[in-house]
Amino acid sequence: MDTILIATQEPRTNAAIRSILSGGGRCAIADQPDRIRQQVKTIACDCLFIDLPLMEALSGGPDRAVDPKAGIQHLKDMRPTMAIVMVVGKGDVRNAVRYVKNGASNYITAPVDADELHLVIDEISRERHRQSELAYLRERIWKDDSLDIVQTLSPKMKKVYHNVLSVSPTKTTVLLLGETGTGKTFTAKLIHRHSNRKDGPFISVHCGAIPDTLIESELFGHEKGAFTGAHRRKLGKFEVASGGTIFLDEIGTIAKSAQVKLLTVLQEGNYQRVGGEQTLKANVRVIAASNADLKQMCDEGLFRKDLYYRLNVFPITIPQVNERREDIPLFVNAFREKFNQFNAKDIQGVHPDVMHALMHYDWPGNIREIENLVERAHILETTSELTPESFPAELFDTVEPTTEVAIDTTQTLAAVRKKGLTEIERRYLKDVLSRNKGRINTSASEAGVSTRQLNKLMHKYGLDKGLFK
Repeated sequence: MDTILIATQEPRTNAAIRSILSGGGRCAIADQPDRIRQQVKTIACDCLFIDLPLMEALSGGPDRAVDPKAGIQHLKDMRPTMAIVMVVGKGDVRNAVRYVKNGASNYITAPVDADELHLVIDEISRERHRQSELAYLRERIWKDDSLDIVQTLSPKMKKVYHNVLSVSPTKTTVLLLGETGTGKTFTAKLIHRHSNRKDGPFISVHCGAIPDTLIESELFGHEKGAFTGAHRRKLGKFEVASGGTIFLDEIGTIAKSAQVKLLTVLQEGNYQRVGGEQTLKANVRVIAASNADLKQMCDEGLFRKDLYYRLNVFPITIPQVNERREDIPLFVNAFREKFNQFNAKDIQGVHPDVMHALMHYDWPGNIREIENLVERAHILETTSELTPESFPAELFDTVEPTTEVAIDTTQTLAAVRKKGLTEIERRYLKDVLSRNKGRINTSASEAGVSTRQLNKLMHKYGLDKGLFK
């Protein structure tokens, strides 16, 4: 470690720590709360050794109750990456543990033992290295992800993606919650792709599309002769997904009998095929999703509470589009580019009136509805940008007319400025020509340009005077 701050009022403890760590980096000293704050703020401390009286002074004081969590947080706010090690007498170990439970890294006892101190330092160094590697890998994975849809300007979605990156490398069961079309399947695939099982299969099961009589067979398989029509053994989705991830979409629709069997898989990690006696091991990571309120379904007796608790280990709620409107231009442009490849077209932009309408629409179908509308418009469009004529008229019915220029934040400032000025000029000419019923001389005079200039501008923007008579 480069810099260590020793904050204790016991000179012998200070000397012992400095002696043991001599040659291992710079040591700074502080023996008063104000001095500690100053040193933490001004020195890039890697580790703080602090005794119990000084820590309690930072955690409360003479007139306030001691709050270990508040004291630790106070220091973390000033230096988030700094490790905090409590220095306590052997009779105060219980108090030291309280601080460790509230965020301190570890504790040592006084008189200071060299082996104990080195053990704590080595453990902190390893943890810092692990966190550094994890941060690097997370950043690299996120930057390497080629899907434009992962980009977001929404604080809510940034939190979702942070949770995705946190849970992906683990074996933890994930429950994805959100309305239809918000991207639950995409998020499940993202978790799988960034997990330790990424080389294994990703098996998606839409539980709502499978009849109750067949759901157990689909999930767990069946033996030959298990029921009428079972002419041969069939492997279930859990067996097919071995070594990978199984995604159970619309989990709230499965029958009670299948819920019991699924609970056994999550609790004990094994299952049997329908009509079979052999116990099979479930080597899968489970991700479930629901657009229904499973907790309410439990209260109504429609879903098993014990299964809900097993599934709800790490819930992630995906917001609706109308809660992340700042991402709508990202979606529209990502889908536009996607359909440029599929439909052999080169549509380069979106008309400002279209973007304005899209930004103010409610989107009950969420991202899926955006994709469908953009695909339809892309097929119909005959110009170099998506225009209002290629979208359903009802999209514009609820949008108040505006003279504002819709801003596409996915483009550069220069591109937005150029497009904005162009749109303002076009709208201005339309208003002038409309007010003068297409009369060129009057319109040119009102606009302060020559008739020749006006005709050139009308040609540029595809404006025919006959349309305004």
